[in-house]
Amino acid sequence: MNVLLWVLQIALAFMFFSGGAWKIFQYEQLSKMPVMRSLPRAAWTTVGGLEMLGAILMLVPAAAPALRLVSPLAALALALECLAVTAIYARHSLAVAATNPMVWSATMGALAAAVACARYALLPPA
Repeated sequence: MNVLLWVLQIALAFMFFSGGAWKIFQYEQLSKMPVMRSLPRAAWTTVGGLEMLGAILMLVPAAAPALRLVSPLAALALALECLAVTAIYARHSLAVAATNPMVWSATMGALAAAVACARYALLPPA
């Protein structure tokens, strides 16, 4: 189970980090999508920065096992962020299609929530 969680965390960290970087550094392409006009550039930059930070914090316990509580907290924060972003996307389209960013955000949020729950359950008792 632990190996599966690490594989999932690494994959999610890559997705969140690359998505956050895209929101920060490729805003011109991002702004062409109608759904993205619902928030100003500063808000999308903040969301991107939070995604990048959360991605890094999900992997911290691999380098510093003493900080094992950081991983479920980061995953929980990313799941909540995805919930908020999914709500923004849902205001524009509820179509279940691969081209709808709401589907991707909801899926990544559900996976991040699963990682948070599983990592918290695997923490040794205090």
